[in-house]
Amino acid sequence: MVESLITSGTPCLLSEKGNFIVADLKGRAALVTGASRGIGRAIAQRLAAEGLLVAVHYGSQEKAAAETVEAIERVGGEAFPVRADLRRDDAVDTLFAEVENRLDGRPLHVLVNNAGVQSPPAPEGAGGKGEDVTSVSGVTAAEFDHLFRINVRAPFFIIQRALRLIGEGGRVINVSSALTRIAWPLLPYAMSKGALEMIAPRLALELGARGITVNTVAPGITATDMNRAMRDVPGVEERISALTALRRLGRPGDIAGVVAFLASDEGRWVTGQLVDASGGLCIAPAMS
Repeated sequence: MVESLITSGTPCLLSEKGNFIVADLKGRAALVTGASRGIGRAIAQRLAAEGLLVAVHYGSQEKAAAETVEAIERVGGEAFPVRADLRRDDAVDTLFAEVENRLDGRPLHVLVNNAGVQSPPAPEGAGGKGEDVTSVSGVTAAEFDHLFRINVRAPFFIIQRALRLIGEGGRVINVSSALTRIAWPLLPYAMSKGALEMIAPRLALELGARGITVNTVAPGITATDMNRAMRDVPGVEERISALTALRRLGRPGDIAGVVAFLASDEGRWVTGQLVDASGGLCIAPAMS
């Protein structure tokens, strides 16, 4: 039976599964970019479980986005897919035309900029993604621009447009990477994520008067499709796990939990911050 609770002055619901749902999130909406798979899917599912209607953005993985929406609806949540190719100049207009139409007046409360790439696209006709760009000598101008277009330019202008819809007390959460703080050989990727991290403290100061919080979550190496090829190399997962204090790779749900906290009323006093969600990557001594 669902029971009404009061926790720290905030009306909550306790579901039959023991999950707390902040009542004031019901009737509101969230936009999660790159939500068709991996971390983005986990975030979308978690926010939907908190009572939000979730716009599940995808670039090209239509089937995967539909599966995310189906998974949310299967357990009683609300979601809809929205496509926008973030490589295109008209991506933001395309994205918000559909989002605003589907929200139908429901307020946008949470924006999660999760979409990102660490590799350039594969050569035309090859499918999939290209090789990771690791060094200064191996990167082309086109590859560099591609990483910054998706990882920096797109979230910046998505935030700009979303602020027309986000009301007082809203949440902006950017997903970066713990690789900005260690010398991992993905130089252009780390640079782009470092640029993304500059948004939160400055925008938090600007939006504080409206009660809008702006934060960045930095996952470590998380088991997703993005790094499957690396993890499939024998012994690699074990070696990476040994570099974390918690001795394992991250899971998408680990990151979704952090995002859900920042999106909740309980996260109202956290803003302008970079939240490391890497399991203690590279603070543990390497194990032989």
